[in-house]
Amino acid sequence: MGRNEEHADGRVPSDEELARFMEQAAAGEGNAPKEPSARARMVTERLRHQQDPPGWRTGPAWQEMQGRGKRKRRLKALLAVVVIAGVALIAVRPELVIDRVTGKTQAREDAKNPLAAESGRPTAPPPSVHPDAPTLQEPFRGSPALQWADGAAGIELPVAEAVGGVSKEKVAEALQKAKAFLVAANLDPATLRGGRPEAALALLDPLDKELSAHLEKSLAQPGKEQDPLNLFTRYNPAEAKLVGEVVKVRGRMWVEAGKEAGRADIRVDYSFVYPLVKAAQGADQVERTIVRRELTFTVADPRKWQVTAGRIRLGDIRVDLANSACDVHDGYIHPSFDADPVVGSTPSGTPEDPYDRSKGIGETSQEGCGTVSRS
Repeated sequence: MGRNEEHADGRVPSDEELARFMEQAAAGEGNAPKEPSARARMVTERLRHQQDPPGWRTGPAWQEMQGRGKRKRRLKALLAVVVIAGVALIAVRPELVIDRVTGKTQAREDAKNPLAAESGRPTAPPPSVHPDAPTLQEPFRGSPALQWADGAAGIELPVAEAVGGVSKEKVAEALQKAKAFLVAANLDPATLRGGRPEAALALLDPLDKELSAHLEKSLAQPGKEQDPLNLFTRYNPAEAKLVGEVVKVRGRMWVEAGKEAGRADIRVDYSFVYPLVKAAQGADQVERTIVRRELTFTVADPRKWQVTAGRIRLGDIRVDLANSACDVHDGYIHPSFDADPVVGSTPSGTPEDPYDRSKGIGETSQEGCGTVSRS
């Protein structure tokens, strides 16, 4: 409750005096304050508007307020659309959020950093990575090969030097031929699709008649004793096809003196990773086959040895096929897909890592049809 007002002399008015004061104010008599006239109100209002700066009491103009309101409504609508879109994306692909929370997304990004060229035999297998399933968009996901070079870029030549009585120029030429053979035999699209590897065959010395006859027979009549997969990577285009155009490659090439004077050996050790999908319409399961090759090419001084100029000879040949049907010798690799029945011998033994390049082919005690720990 408010307090009573006092007289000028300090005396508080009684209730009767207050009632009489109110009656006089209502009748316009006595000392009660009078309401201003209409003209006085109008003048006062005009003066107040002249003294107050625009918008000081009235607030922003209605057009401005309306504009701000529309902008706020549009912003809220946009935010709502973004939120709805985000919720829909999470509902369709929850792994995007899960992968980011678990750190898998960052691990995938780290795995894309390319490795330096292999300068010597590794001392250990590649470290484990997230076992992500490969996709048509990312066929090397979950594989150490994601950090490997693409195609022919992964076949780097050493600096040419005179070795074993063979000139520097001859060694340099032989190194180029060795790389060209690897590319034609393992990366050429026509060869991969089962075509005749003409470019690779044209690099070999025709004077090596035994090898030439063997290769011709293996291509015409593939079998266990004459399998073209020993030198050429091929798949049946009616059964499978390469995902994209990239084959991952890692390995090294070096030169050693030959067993006899006037000869030099070019040693190569390379792994090739092929992402494949079934040739059926709409197939999307990606499987990788890893082919490792250890080969020896020989270059000789034509003054001491009977050789064809501009050609190279093949010596030792070793191959390891990972994720391809065992005991099937039709000249094609056969990756295993979930819907396929088991073909050939059943794999057994301790799983081995096909990406492990710390050991040479054949250095493990396991023989026959083994199993792989990853692909």
